[in-house]
Amino acid sequence: MTTLVTPSPDTTEAAPPQKSGAATFWRKVRTPVAVLAAVALIGVLLSLGDEQFPGGHLEPESVRPDGTRALVQVLREDREVTVARSSSAAETALTGAEDAVLVVFLDHRLLPSELQELADLDVDTVLIQPSLHSLNTFVPGVDMTGRIEDDDPLEPHCDLPAGVEAGTADVGGEVYRATTGLSTQECYPAEEGASLLRVENDGSSTTVLGTGLPLTNGHLADEGNAALALNLTDADTVVWLRPDPPPQEGSASLWELIPEGVRWSLVPLVALLALLALWRGRRLGALVPESLPVVVQASETTEGRARLYRSRKARDRAAAALRSGFLERSLPRIGLRPDASPDAVVSALAQRLGEDPQTLRALLHPSGIDPYTGDDEGTARLAEALDELARRLR
Repeated sequence: MTTLVTPSPDTTEAAPPQKSGAATFWRKVRTPVAVLAAVALIGVLLSLGDEQFPGGHLEPESVRPDGTRALVQVLREDREVTVARSSSAAETALTGAEDAVLVVFLDHRLLPSELQELADLDVDTVLIQPSLHSLNTFVPGVDMTGRIEDDDPLEPHCDLPAGVEAGTADVGGEVYRATTGLSTQECYPAEEGASLLRVENDGSSTTVLGTGLPLTNGHLADEGNAALALNLTDADTVVWLRPDPPPQEGSASLWELIPEGVRWSLVPLVALLALLALWRGRRLGALVPESLPVVVQASETTEGRARLYRSRKARDRAAAALRSGFLERSLPRIGLRPDASPDAVVSALAQRLGEDPQTLRALLHPSGIDPYTGDDEGTARLAEALDELARRLR
């Protein structure tokens, strides 16, 4: 007799605890959350060192070799430096300043009235590669007389303290010369003039520098460039004027630039194109299906063409049609293309049928007088021979 044993409550296995909904949700989303957090952290770290600086020649905020950020940062250690992007901003920065110097570059972006207003401020000014209009406004009587192409540093050879204390400098560029009657000091001379020229006015001075190379980040540490730059801007307040390009205003459209006569000539041209479109695009209506009056069988067409050849004794055309039809049907069977040469066709047929190549050549590609076009019987023999060859190729 079999006895069933029921396990006691103490020996039964405990059921696994049920996990809460929040724990299950966190277990599912923790990996995506960790990945997104890592990506965000990497993006923040990369953006910390990705500060954008403007570019351009003698740009005070540019860190490139042709910028002047290094000089501006050095000047800001012991003097007040203002970067102006317009003449009005430069005038505002110079208002009330007792010991100030104005550095002007890209003066061709300023209007003549703006240049005159800056010249009337009666402050020390440094013009870097000035335009002719700027020279006439700030220092009348000073002209650009040439350009130095030599890359070697130049010696000052003058009594101007700014040049004497700096010594040799990379000032090769435009050179200037003043007419008689002006109180001027010339430094870094060349055959055609001087690269650095200072004109003394009543209570102020205007310095003309033929190149901005010694002020740039890439050449500031060379020779006496840094000393020359600091000496030229020796003031408590330095206003660096690099004007932005003037905004574009009042631009004309392409239609406004076209002369009026050309516009009126477009009227007949458009009318002509419209008539041409109507003529070429007219509809003839839907196609009307109609039955053919006569249905001609293919055999009757062949016989009719044969009778025409016979009536005109065109045995050469008939022979050519027979040979062309044979080759068109037979070339695919022997593995040749339709444009195969006569020698290749004769060779392939001779090898396939075991015939004499000369006999096949006279049959398919005769040279000289065709023996099969002399009379009707010859043309009939050609047709029978081609039919026999076609039969053997099947």
